[in-house]
Amino acid sequence: MRLALTGGTGFVGGRLLGVARDAGHEVRALTRRPMPPRDGVEWVAGSLEDQASLERLCADADAVIHVAGAINARDEAGFEAGNVTGTAAMLAAAKSTGVPRFVHVSSLAAREPSLSRYGASKARSEVLVKVSDLSFAIVRPPAVYGPGDRETLELFKMAKRGLIALPPAARLSLIHADDLATLLIVLGGSDAQGLTVEPDDGHPGGYSHREFAALLGRAVGSNPVSLAMPKQVLRTAAALDRLIRRDGAKLTPDRVAYFCHPDWVADPGKAAPTDLWNPRIDTAEGLKTTADWYRAEGWL
Repeated sequence: MRLALTGGTGFVGGRLLGVARDAGHEVRALTRRPMPPRDGVEWVAGSLEDQASLERLCADADAVIHVAGAINARDEAGFEAGNVTGTAAMLAAAKSTGVPRFVHVSSLAAREPSLSRYGASKARSEVLVKVSDLSFAIVRPPAVYGPGDRETLELFKMAKRGLIALPPAARLSLIHADDLATLLIVLGGSDAQGLTVEPDDGHPGGYSHREFAALLGRAVGSNPVSLAMPKQVLRTAAALDRLIRRDGAKLTPDRVAYFCHPDWVADPGKAAPTDLWNPRIDTAEGLKTTADWYRAEGWL
């Protein structure tokens, strides 16, 4: 296939580029900055704010895979621009260039739009996709990990130190970025219309935070203690992070709001059709290979 990709300079999109190339697909990927040449990839200079560049991106594509979005923003306007306005622009470009298929990457946070600005913006982006005239699939990933991910790196570092601070007791699902990338590509080539998919690693019921901490410990060769942090403590930590790192803060009040929700387990009723996709990467092994990659790169 010829795929038009947003978010190709980020973690999930970057893994997707490799998976797509290995499967023999051609990818045209949007970028704001100059990128080094990569086999099977044509970089298109532009942004979600530049409609002409989006139309160049989508020209002659068999499918759009829209990964780009804002996972962190200073205010509601930032989430609106990154997740809602950006999705509207991609839908318009896909329509105007006649792309027959649109795969939209949302989030499990969209299930609970009242919890956070992030989740609310993802829910609004899903509505735009659903009311479009395009053949579409929406994917709500759970927690995504894998080589190159900086979002979960701190958890690996904590596991190595022997103490993992986590939100209050809850359950979550996990998926390796390469399994997610494979699903997105498969959906790009499918004619299954109107799917909303919540994929995971195939582990029924997800994991408790203590089980997740134990898996992280095995990955780095430690036996860490997991500590459930009260919500108020996380709120205080978010305020301190904002004070110290300002716009670069990783822990924000908005993220605290959805981190503390007790159920981020993928809904088995929204699993991908098994004739299209099944997860292949065992999470214990996937976490270990991710830790090995971090060590090789000097990150851990």
